[in-house]
Amino acid sequence: MKLVINIPCLNEEKTLPLVLSELPKKLDGIDTIIVQIVDDGSSDNTSKIAMEYGARVIRHEKNLGLGTAFKHGMEAALEADADIMVNTDADNQYPSRYIKDLIKPVIDGRADMVIGNRTPWKISHFSGFKRFLQYFGNMLTRKVAGSATPDTVSGFRAYSKEAMLRLNITTKFSYVLDTIVQAERKNLNVASVPIETNTPLRRSRLFKNILQHVYKSGRNLLRCYIIYEPFMTFMWLTMFFLAPAMILLIRFLYFYVTNGGAGHIQSLVISSFLFALSGIMFSLSIIAEIIGMNRTLIEEQIYLKKKEFYQNRRR
Repeated sequence: MKLVINIPCLNEEKTLPLVLSELPKKLDGIDTIIVQIVDDGSSDNTSKIAMEYGARVIRHEKNLGLGTAFKHGMEAALEADADIMVNTDADNQYPSRYIKDLIKPVIDGRADMVIGNRTPWKISHFSGFKRFLQYFGNMLTRKVAGSATPDTVSGFRAYSKEAMLRLNITTKFSYVLDTIVQAERKNLNVASVPIETNTPLRRSRLFKNILQHVYKSGRNLLRCYIIYEPFMTFMWLTMFFLAPAMILLIRFLYFYVTNGGAGHIQSLVISSFLFALSGIMFSLSIIAEIIGMNRTLIEEQIYLKKKEFYQNRRR
């Protein structure tokens, strides 16, 4: 089996040598290990250092975002005919000794995606507020994704070839939420393994502060829900307008009967307006469901095309 270890990078000349030096050279069940970095528009010596360590380099001339860097790394892994791709960070957050644990469920055929569980709400160097947000965010993501994975935002992951062919990256910010929602919707087997993390050597470059991270992650999660649950999204909006419409209509009818039809016409006017909005939302839910079905059919065609494309490139 062939393993590609993928490392997205942005100005990582200080930490990359440590990460590359600790990567495993041999693993049980793996015949070939390829290390590749995706240099996402670095202005330092990231690419040069990677080449000195013998890594394959995919370079962006400008910064395109972590999601795009991951997408191009996955495409490069498929071009290399990888059976498994492991994604890790260049900041040395994830110890390389856990790669063997990460790939074992894939090698054994028990999982298509394996996520390293950091138990982030227990990490000592996180503040109490950050641990709370990690716990709450993971719980919310599990609800939306329909996943039992404990650490849904961990970037330390292994992907089978089937997962790489099935998943389609649709965001520039971060792929972690998008891919786990897709994996659950596409009936891929998702597993997790416990890991520890190293002490951080630098601040995250993905977000400036915890509030920005909450905002971007929340927006991305809402986006995923709308995309993959379009019918329920518009049904919730239907109920949002229908409930007050019913209350106002009942209020109007009550006073109409008890006061002999006098007054409170404003309740009827507003109720009619809200009923119209709820009807529009319900119609959109039907349209959204049909679009969602078309999306499923299109993604199946993309999967078959990708499979054929990468098979032909290897001939």
